[in-house]
Amino acid sequence: MHTERDPGTHDLRHHGDAEVRDDGAELVDLAVNVRAGAPPAWLREHIAGSLGALAAYPDGRAARAAVAARHGVPVERVLLTAGAAEAFVLLARALEVRRPVVVHPQFTEPEAALRDAGHNVGRVLLRAEDGFRLDAGLVPEDADLVVIGNPTNPTSILHPAGAISQLARPGRTLVVDEAFMDAVPGEREALAGRTDVAGLVVLRSLTKTWGLAGLRIGYVLAAPETIADLERAQPLWPVSTPALAAAQACVSPRALAEAAHAAHRLATDRSHLVAGLEEFAADGLRLAGPAEGPFVLVRLPRAAAVRRHLRDLGFAVRRGDTFPGLGEEWLRLAVRDRVTVNSFLQALDRAMTLADR
Repeated sequence: MHTERDPGTHDLRHHGDAEVRDDGAELVDLAVNVRAGAPPAWLREHIAGSLGALAAYPDGRAARAAVAARHGVPVERVLLTAGAAEAFVLLARALEVRRPVVVHPQFTEPEAALRDAGHNVGRVLLRAEDGFRLDAGLVPEDADLVVIGNPTNPTSILHPAGAISQLARPGRTLVVDEAFMDAVPGEREALAGRTDVAGLVVLRSLTKTWGLAGLRIGYVLAAPETIADLERAQPLWPVSTPALAAAQACVSPRALAEAAHAAHRLATDRSHLVAGLEEFAADGLRLAGPAEGPFVLVRLPRAAAVRRHLRDLGFAVRRGDTFPGLGEEWLRLAVRDRVTVNSFLQALDRAMTLADR
């Protein structure tokens, strides 16, 4: 681990969707972490049913109350946002921060938002040699804003809730991005709903598990005074009526049960992908892990060339070198169903052979 403040050459605005735009639109997508085959029909119908109310301004009270009930907190501790990405911008602009620190490798949008707001951002870089594991002592004591993902994108590491809680300090805002937590069976290690951790801010996304990236819906859980600060930084009516309908539906008992089932199915599919990837160990492929998210991070020789050959063979994967703390030898792979994974593993075998020539 080391800390740094130089943004370096990492493209913090590069995300997985760039791999499947334009000439990549026809590729099999293992680059984007949104669950494939979603949203389910019942959710699409529910969202479509909200369209008759588009003439009225959005009213988020019912959705906000539903999210609060889902986590067992008062509505004053909930803020609905246009995806978790908006929440990062609100945090960067609304909070008085002197020394923000982002724990990397992780989703780059929090740092990008902080830098765009004029902040000088410190980095704590977790190391592959340590399994990308968190030690609370690595974070500078004077950091007054700390951002960490759990499970972390792109490493797929699930940090113990206790280890993250140890980052809390008087006068510090501790931001935990739990965008992928509902993909973890039982949501173990979740901090959402906790009110006993000082300065805790938890971000959740409803776009990943439910395939709603195009709708933009997420929420913030935090102390009422923090929620009030963030809400003042929002424009009027920041979340659309269809997105509010989706939020309310996605925290219903039916949806929570379906998400729990999907998390177990994903764990099975991930195990199949990991087992297949481990067959390439003799060729130098290494897995970060144990993986707990809907994606895995791999390190392999000539990864840039392998990625190019995979595109030629019909598969898009996420390059890793845009994440601080990673280099060109890293790739992130989204978990997909067994049939897709089997086809991908065959393509990976071919791509690695071509890259060796």
